[in-house]
Amino acid sequence: MGRLIGRLFVGFTLCLICFIAYSAQIFIIWPWYGHELSIELLVLLVPFNLLVGMLLWNYYLCVVTDPGRVPPAWQPDLQDGDGYEVKKNTRGPRYCRTCESYKPPRAHHCKQCKRCILRMDHHCPWVNNCIGHFNYGHFLRFLFYVDIACSYHAAMVTRRVYVASVGNYFDYLSGTELIFIILNYVTCLPVLLAVGGFSLYHLYSLLGNSTTIEGWEKDKAATLVRHGKIREIKFPYNLGMRLNVESVLGANPLLWCWPTVTPGTGLKYQLAYGDDSTAEAWPPQDPNRTYTYPEPDQNHKFSLPSTPWTYENGTLNPNLQPSNPRLRSSSTRRRKPKGPGYSSLPPYHPDFHEAQDDDAYSASASSAGGESDGEQEQGLGEDPHHMYGSFSGVRVRRGSEGYEVQSADRDKIMRRFLECQTREPGRYQRYVPEPPSESETDEEATLSHKEE
Repeated sequence: MGRLIGRLFVGFTLCLICFIAYSAQIFIIWPWYGHELSIELLVLLVPFNLLVGMLLWNYYLCVVTDPGRVPPAWQPDLQDGDGYEVKKNTRGPRYCRTCESYKPPRAHHCKQCKRCILRMDHHCPWVNNCIGHFNYGHFLRFLFYVDIACSYHAAMVTRRVYVASVGNYFDYLSGTELIFIILNYVTCLPVLLAVGGFSLYHLYSLLGNSTTIEGWEKDKAATLVRHGKIREIKFPYNLGMRLNVESVLGANPLLWCWPTVTPGTGLKYQLAYGDDSTAEAWPPQDPNRTYTYPEPDQNHKFSLPSTPWTYENGTLNPNLQPSNPRLRSSSTRRRKPKGPGYSSLPPYHPDFHEAQDDDAYSASASSAGGESDGEQEQGLGEDPHHMYGSFSGVRVRRGSEGYEVQSADRDKIMRRFLECQTREPGRYQRYVPEPPSESETDEEATLSHKEE
């Protein structure tokens, strides 16, 4: 999400909060109490404004607090007794190819923030920030105060409507009050329902010490267990409800509703089973989708080719033609074939003979570079196994530094391949039909006349 769009989302959210919070007080509650300050009015509005203040404070902390980033050159401790989080495929330490660094446990790469986030839960567009290790507690408090403040707001407006419906003449609703009551219901109730459902889900995740991403992983693991592919596995970060809440909101229950710093560094988390070496790594792997990477060759040394124009086996493509038909015809008239030519079979063809065709390819490369070492005279026409393609010199397309591969006629290649295979004595029994005799020809002519 772009910076401008993210700020627009944040501005819209602030406007919505302020409209719901203050329009009801100014245009509904204040006229109801006769535009006079009283104890009853203070008792009604002071708690509500405290809730709105805590809501805005936690929302501000969600927006400006860094969710947590991976320190430069961080590496997992492979000798740690508690273990380390591994990848699904390689079962090695998790590595982010985008950031080109290792990822700590429960960290994930955010495409919007373009970096890895510690204990990433999700990217929230309404706060224009990722919800991670250091601002997840502020996010939970923000949801809590939204639910409480919206419920308080709906109760105040509903009480005003109830008093106006059963009260006396002095409690009637004016036109302005009626309009703002409708607007507050339209804005407050959908927010309460949406944020309320979202809050219930995050309360469930908090009690289980899991994030939204880990919730998806738990669902996948439950599906694998239900299908009998793996045995039941315990989520490694579930420490119990009390410890799960303390790991996010702090150890003091009196400060759970007050903005505090999340304990820990976000680089290491306590595990539920400690040093249990028999426990399966999390997240579990689908046994039907295993992939084993080949062992790297210790003696392999990477080296760049001598020319960037390579064709399969490291040399140039021998079967080249100009792409322009007019240029192709004119070049054919001007130039004569230089030697017997080369096979049109590609190197991956089953009948491609590497020992013989490599010489042709090397001859092509040397002729393209202007060298003449005598290898061009070694034609392939003497070998019956190399009679599949047209023989012509290497053609270079003008106006370009590259080479172009001429499309091969597959039917023609297959026909010549079969002809060469059937020439081998004793391999196939070929059926050669006998020529028709004169008597059979006369009988067919007589029958044709009779039909006419």
